[in-house]
Amino acid sequence: MNISSAIRVALLALALCAGPSAARADEGLVTLIIFKAGWIFGGSAGSGVLTFHGRPYGLSAGGLDYGLVFGGSQTTLQGRVRNIGQPSDIAGVYGAAGAGVAFGAGVRGIVLTNQKGAILELSGKQLGLMANADLSGLAITLK
Repeated sequence: MNISSAIRVALLALALCAGPSAARADEGLVTLIIFKAGWIFGGSAGSGVLTFHGRPYGLSAGGLDYGLVFGGSQTTLQGRVRNIGQPSDIAGVYGAAGAGVAFGAGVRGIVLTNQKGAILELSGKQLGLMANADLSGLAITLK
């Protein structure tokens, strides 16, 4: 092996050790309560809690929907966030395309990813009258 190959191998090994790694990624528990309403354009707002290493962190959530949106609902979601190294990694914009109908009570499940690579896996109950086939975005911030 010549010197330039040895340097490349050493740099690659250093980059692998220094860069973000799934082995160092962590996860937390998330609860969100989202209120959604709309007519063609829709909006959502809510709050929640991230529990990370046994410590609670307050969350705010809000977003916009565009497409076929009609009605209003309250959704309570619980689940986990994966691939975070610190609580602030949950903050960001999550995008989704979806469709659904809720008359009274329904069930909802969703998997979303933000620009930092955090993965939200949530499910829960939806109450209200809501019909949607839309593109939506959800922004989550730490309080």
